[in-house]
Amino acid sequence: MRLTDETQTGDQTDEPGGFNDLLGFYVVEWSEARAVVELALDEKHLNRSGNVHGGVLASMLDNALSLAGLYCPVAGNARRAVTLSLSTTFVGPARHGVLRATGVLRGGGRKIFMASADIVDSQGNLVAMGEGSFKRRPGSESPEGLPIAQLRALRE
Repeated sequence: MRLTDETQTGDQTDEPGGFNDLLGFYVVEWSEARAVVELALDEKHLNRSGNVHGGVLASMLDNALSLAGLYCPVAGNARRAVTLSLSTTFVGPARHGVLRATGVLRGGGRKIFMASADIVDSQGNLVAMGEGSFKRRPGSESPEGLPIAQLRALRE
């Protein structure tokens, strides 16, 4: 499933995912308090040393972390958040294969939540880890979220 800010389990819109599509992120699992995002590495993801660029890893962590606190079981509805803080630790290099970021909700309340995530390579080696805090946008405080059209109107 392509990652967009409207992507929900079993429900996907045709709206472009912008930066997420540019990098090639895919949501492979999403449930309450957990999100798994994958990326098939390509030449465009590598730095001059031939390893995955830290900015790609930070973006992947940011997505998995935020999605862990934004699951919405209502078809046609969605939830959104903004990143308040993001910490990353780069542990090992990755050059090829598929990276998998698993984000887990750790705590918080109705508006603010915290999550942690790990990124592993195809062999299960730890590549990066991170933690973040996020603020749910208006209408996203409830697990039911809001209709996607209504969320779009709020950002205009």
